[in-house]
Amino acid sequence: MEVLNSFMTWIFKNRLGQIENFKENPLEVQHEIFLDLIEAGKRTKFGKEFNFSSIRTYQDFAKNVPVLDYDGIKPYIDKIMKGEQFVLWNSEIEWFSKSSGTTSSRSKYIPVSEESLEECHYKGGKDMVSIYVNNFPDSKLFSGKSLSIGGTLEKNPLNPNGTAKAGDISAVIMQNLPIWAQFVRTPSLETALMSEWEEKIEKMARETMDENVVSIAGVPTWTIVLLKRIMELKKAKNILEVWPNLEVFFHGAVAFGPYRSLFKELIPSEKMRYMETYNASEGFFGLQDQPDSDELLLLLDYGIFYEFIPMEEWNSENPTLIPLGDVEVGKNYAVVITTNGGLWRYKIGDTIRFTSTYPYRFKISGRTKHFINAFGEEVIVENAENAIAFAAEKTQATILNFTAAPVYFESSGSKGAHEWIIEFKTPPKDGEEFKKLLDQHLREINSDYDAKRYKDLALTQPLIHFAQEGLFESWLGKKGKLGGQNKVPRLANNREYLEELLPLLKEQE
Repeated sequence: MEVLNSFMTWIFKNRLGQIENFKENPLEVQHEIFLDLIEAGKRTKFGKEFNFSSIRTYQDFAKNVPVLDYDGIKPYIDKIMKGEQFVLWNSEIEWFSKSSGTTSSRSKYIPVSEESLEECHYKGGKDMVSIYVNNFPDSKLFSGKSLSIGGTLEKNPLNPNGTAKAGDISAVIMQNLPIWAQFVRTPSLETALMSEWEEKIEKMARETMDENVVSIAGVPTWTIVLLKRIMELKKAKNILEVWPNLEVFFHGAVAFGPYRSLFKELIPSEKMRYMETYNASEGFFGLQDQPDSDELLLLLDYGIFYEFIPMEEWNSENPTLIPLGDVEVGKNYAVVITTNGGLWRYKIGDTIRFTSTYPYRFKISGRTKHFINAFGEEVIVENAENAIAFAAEKTQATILNFTAAPVYFESSGSKGAHEWIIEFKTPPKDGEEFKKLLDQHLREINSDYDAKRYKDLALTQPLIHFAQEGLFESWLGKKGKLGGQNKVPRLANNREYLEELLPLLKEQE
């Protein structure tokens, strides 16, 4: 096993030179990607519609090709799902990644080409491992199994008798993994792709609890559910009593900050490592490449061309779009991508803030639709997650999930507020202190919120409900949204989610 570990580590480290190349030459690499994408797009129906054959420069591209959200690109995707090929991309599409992004009722289907699977999603997984073993030469990553919590597969809803399939991106990736990769992962593919989530957790727990698990890859929320069930079955105080060789958790999809203290309880080891990834149905975008920093490295040779919309222009009729070379450190941008899966100038709905431009590193700051700005306070997801993590740490609480929304003015003399529902594994030792610290830290990190809170000018103290464990899981279950890509929306500028949760909260009392 030691020989295998050394050999696999050497194999994965071979990619490091290419990573260094795009770090050193980011704009040149992006220009090459741009030219390759335009060349491929010329032979598609979309490319012919928008005259790709006349595109020579980025300026031509920006002039010819519209910026699209999902509603804008959906008619093209529907054609592919019904069996038409070469609509958006110049190779056949046999897979679609199903994404809801939030708990909204409408599913999105993102085409996954062979190129995007190989040159983006798989490359992301390989680079994740390459960077990790380079940062930690003492790693025994290949001496045991990697536990991965996948989604589910389903028939193509627009052509159920066709050959194309759909599913969560994790399920699509797992289904297409090479044999050697299947050998080093657990649980079995059949279990990993089960559709009934509660039964799946139970079966995963029983299949994996006697394996030598060295690494875990997944979403923090559902990983917690699985680990707790394994500990129950094994009557263990922590997961290291079950898997003593566990060394790393590769996590993504939601911010890790609010969950950090809970993972320290579940995995009480100073040697345990955590590595963040930024991957989605549309592509693999970023990796934590420094062991002492949670900044993410933007991945530039993955068949994705990046553009950005400054968030102050998000709601304008004709917002400015800029290429990578024009971004500034510290500003919030909405991400727009063109990919080797056939997405053209597509707004993915995420916002990021660059922390450096040589190399290009960033932090995820939120979603274009997930914020609270009912009173001009402009609270984004990053603010909320930082404030709640700060309050939890100071009051020795452990968070499981949360959401927040505005309390609107009820009359001319009334004032607004923010209303939070927070689910704890370990409640704060002092609930009132927790509330005070959350509000105080939010004021410290967001000047607009602070201005509205000044002397209760527009916003009064936040209204915070403490929920018992299981509230959000029950809510997702009632909506048929357990597992997979479904996540709790952290912030909303309306009260839709909150009003659905409040009756469930009352049932807990």
